[in-house]
Amino acid sequence: MEWVLGYFGIQLFILIILIIGSWLIWDRRFKNKHGNKIPPGFIRTNEVSIDPTTKKKLVVYYNKETGERFYKED
Repeated sequence: MEWVLGYFGIQLFILIILIIGSWLIWDRRFKNKHGNKIPPGFIRTNEVSIDPTTKKKLVVYYNKETGERFYKED
């Protein structure tokens, strides 16, 4: 009986670690892609969107070399 509880305890621990880790990775990825300072190598596009959570206007910048996009708060 103890090994069953230990097995499920380890599974629960691994699940919690994965959830916390994925939350931290998502947060870091999102914060790196928008802000007020435009990174070097990015050019402005005509694309503009509204962030549904903050209701802020975001202007899209594009890096031709890497294909990466950056969202500047307007």
